[in-house]
Amino acid sequence: MEQAAMDKPRPGEGQKTHITHLPITLTNWYKHLNWPGIGLTILVPLHGFLLAPHTPLQWRTAIWSVMYYFWTGFGITADIYTHTLAIDEGYHRLWSHSSYRATKLLKVLLALIGGGAGEGSILWWARDHRAHHRFTDTTGDPYSVHKGLLYAHMGWLIMKQDPKRIGRTDISDLKADAVVMWQHRNYVAIVVTMAFLFPTLVSGVGWGDWKGGFVYAGILRMLFVHQATFCVNSLAHWLGEQPFDDRRSPRDHFLTALLALGEGYHNFHHGFPSDYRNATEWWQYDPTKWVIWAWARLGLAYDLKRFPAKEVQKCRLQQRKVRLDKQMADFNWGPPLEDLPVIGWKQFFEQASTMGRSWTVVSGIVHDVSGFIDEHPGGRAMIKGGIGKDASAMFQGGVYLHSRYAHQKLAQMRVAVIHDPSASELAESQD
Repeated sequence: MEQAAMDKPRPGEGQKTHITHLPITLTNWYKHLNWPGIGLTILVPLHGFLLAPHTPLQWRTAIWSVMYYFWTGFGITADIYTHTLAIDEGYHRLWSHSSYRATKLLKVLLALIGGGAGEGSILWWARDHRAHHRFTDTTGDPYSVHKGLLYAHMGWLIMKQDPKRIGRTDISDLKADAVVMWQHRNYVAIVVTMAFLFPTLVSGVGWGDWKGGFVYAGILRMLFVHQATFCVNSLAHWLGEQPFDDRRSPRDHFLTALLALGEGYHNFHHGFPSDYRNATEWWQYDPTKWVIWAWARLGLAYDLKRFPAKEVQKCRLQQRKVRLDKQMADFNWGPPLEDLPVIGWKQFFEQASTMGRSWTVVSGIVHDVSGFIDEHPGGRAMIKGGIGKDASAMFQGGVYLHSRYAHQKLAQMRVAVIHDPSASELAESQD
């Protein structure tokens, strides 16, 4: 259904072949490149690297660069758009997943600071991120790791994408948000101001380091925000643990969490996307959730969503069982009961007495113990005494309460299942 919805032509879309469906040649290679993305993620940082050797790094500028890195990061994580914080808190947890609600003042703040991350407008960012969640690991995923680690990290920004191939999602709520649409319309002015002019102004007016503010707090700070955020799309889908669900690629990756302010616990996030937290354990690094919590205490955020702890634990236990089942599949546990023939008591006794088979019954299952008589730790007489009989009580504690290993060994001797035994049939047969 979702693949069909993704492939259905959109209104106004013509039949012209998109450049992504054509081979890259010497005459059209430049048409395959997304030049705005290349400019912000490669050319601008390259310019910063060229300026850095000729720009002394003052200690106050260094501190300011780190501070602004966190601010803009929280804009993405909490708002999905405030650099690292702006991206995590605003673009991501607020606007992409609606994991909490924010006052208009906080929304405007996150929209501005998030613009300083240079990762696109809220509308564009959240649309792609929702598609990533709905179509994870499919052709509709805009940055699927199955297209390659480098593609998931930056390639999807460097190379053009066919918009018709990106899975469709509902963003009507974003289009109805006045702050989102204001930022989208004025994004270029906001990113220039907040990514470059504002950090330069703070350093210049504050301690006279205009060039250092531009290079370190502006350009190189933005580079680190980009790379930290991109790791969520690449490393957190490639390395790490999957404690909640292993059917898709998201993983919990501590290094990514450290770089992206808690966004690295990606297996949890994909399992519980509307939870305002990305980590639930006290020892897991997720500063974004604490910032959102602090905003709630200050009255700037409210309606913080969180999944019940028992539901989270149920998913964790289910995944543990999946891993355990995979490990157990490597061992011989005996033939499955559903693969065994079903016989009655009469047929069992005929096989044991007339045909001379060394068969015994334990818990309604027929076992052929002929190859174990000489190996039985309790001696030949003990095991031969159970041949042709229901030895359930004897095996399960009447004579000796056998170990788990004994149960496993017995399971490997299964040959049949007794069908609907009754006491009268058993007594008649034994007579």
